[in-house]
Amino acid sequence: MAEPWSSLYRCADHQQPPRVLVLAELGVNHNGQLEQALALVHAAAGAGADAVKLQLFDPRHLLSQQAMLADYQRQAGAADPFAMLDELKLSLADMQRVAREARDCNLSLVVTPFSPEDVETLKALAVDAVKIASPDAVNPPLLKAVAALQKPMLVSTGTCEVDELEWVAGLLKRHEPGGILLQCVSSYPTKMDKAGLGGMAVLRERFALPVGATRITPRRSSPGALATAAGACVLEKHLTLDVHADGPDHAASLDPVHFSHYVDLVRQAEAAWGALRKNCQEVEREVRLVSRQSVCAKRDLPAGHKLTGDDLTVRRPGTGIPAKQMDMLLGHRLVRAVAAGVLLQLNDLENF
Repeated sequence: MAEPWSSLYRCADHQQPPRVLVLAELGVNHNGQLEQALALVHAAAGAGADAVKLQLFDPRHLLSQQAMLADYQRQAGAADPFAMLDELKLSLADMQRVAREARDCNLSLVVTPFSPEDVETLKALAVDAVKIASPDAVNPPLLKAVAALQKPMLVSTGTCEVDELEWVAGLLKRHEPGGILLQCVSSYPTKMDKAGLGGMAVLRERFALPVGATRITPRRSSPGALATAAGACVLEKHLTLDVHADGPDHAASLDPVHFSHYVDLVRQAEAAWGALRKNCQEVEREVRLVSRQSVCAKRDLPAGHKLTGDDLTVRRPGTGIPAKQMDMLLGHRLVRAVAAGVLLQLNDLENF
């Protein structure tokens, strides 16, 4: 799985990788159940994802006694942050089982740790990359611990002011396996007019790092394609088996059918983007020949005539002397007569 990740960093100089990587964020949509997690892995593979992402956390290491719930978590039925996370976590053994299933499905494995204590556990999972959640883009203890693993790092930037990202951007630039900044708006669900995809351009220009996007609007498939067109190297989207299920993230996720559509539109956007060059493509050559204009005699011109601007015009097709060269013909004499409405050719001219 190393090659897909190493290819990402070609877009640091504003070139996209050969393939935008689509991460299916399983998050806590497995509801702490191994069988649901395995089903999500298969759903991700079937929908065309390149990787699945898990969350690794222990409420004892993550939450203080003053921990609070976000509104979207309360609206999903949570009453206590400790109880909510305890119910939603997978054991290490379960995560290892999910990791094996992902590899059997030819999917990369990405994991988000939430505390330095979790980082040691990542070694047991043999992850392909590590993603940092938005709140921890400004968490040096965790970032340093993750960097020491020498794995590619993806850092989400929701809630961050751009100046706050200087430290982590510097870390990613020094990080040998590479790093990516992900545009994110930490509002669940995110409205289309708040998706902030323009933030990718700001991150790329400010920090000269590859960029991607995550958490883009619920139940819509088009923003992933829009982000691809805007230069995303990585896209992350939550996947669920049922958007109406109980839990904090289901409502802001895509079901397998809509996730598959999301991936299809991303691939279409990739194809439409093409290569970073501007040239006449082979499929255009016939139209180019038929529709471009060439230098044409405006009136009957006798042999030996010295050409002036009043003698010439331009007309289709583009099989003669290009229109842009018309001024170069002025003052040259014709070696043969040319009738009105006939394209001039180079061998019609003396000493040209």
